[in-house]
Amino acid sequence: MAQDDKPIIIFAFGDSLTAGYGVAPGDAFPVKLEAALKASGRNAHVVNAGVSGDTTADGLNRLEWSLPAGAQVAIVEFGANDAFRGVPVKIMRGNLERIVGALTMRGMAVLVAGMKVNHNYGPDYTAQFNAAFGDIAAEYHADLYPFFLDGVALDPALNQPDGIHPNAKGVDIIVERIMPSVAALVDRVAAKRR
Repeated sequence: MAQDDKPIIIFAFGDSLTAGYGVAPGDAFPVKLEAALKASGRNAHVVNAGVSGDTTADGLNRLEWSLPAGAQVAIVEFGANDAFRGVPVKIMRGNLERIVGALTMRGMAVLVAGMKVNHNYGPDYTAQFNAAFGDIAAEYHADLYPFFLDGVALDPALNQPDGIHPNAKGVDIIVERIMPSVAALVDRVAAKRR
């Protein structure tokens, strides 16, 4: 098989939002993202490395054994569970920096998928939390998708009854909105192969 014929492996690394909590396996974000990439003519395979309930610390602890051989692109989606548990932003940010730093050191193209919290957490926590993702992306020359749940958060029609996890329709919106960012990384990796 020629190098160009091999699919570009995308490491979808995150929590329940990546894993596909509460939806059928075929409706999970990595599955639908791969289908969208293939429909756009891009030869890519998306590995679902999402684990429900994971914080950034959990992700950091399992990074080495979760990373598939040959992965060239990573989507890093963590943070919501840190906020739910009241983890200090400094700790969440440090873990995320180590994850993104380790992936970029491997020469991978990284997309940081940001998370946002509302003002219920207090103005200082909210401001620091919401800014952390863009700061980390800039620091490590990674790409940024500012809010993973853009267009889906707080919409009852696009979420499961818990109001937190997207339903199948919600996953479709996430994929549609994040696709240009992921496609740009895939195209960049594909260009380097030529």
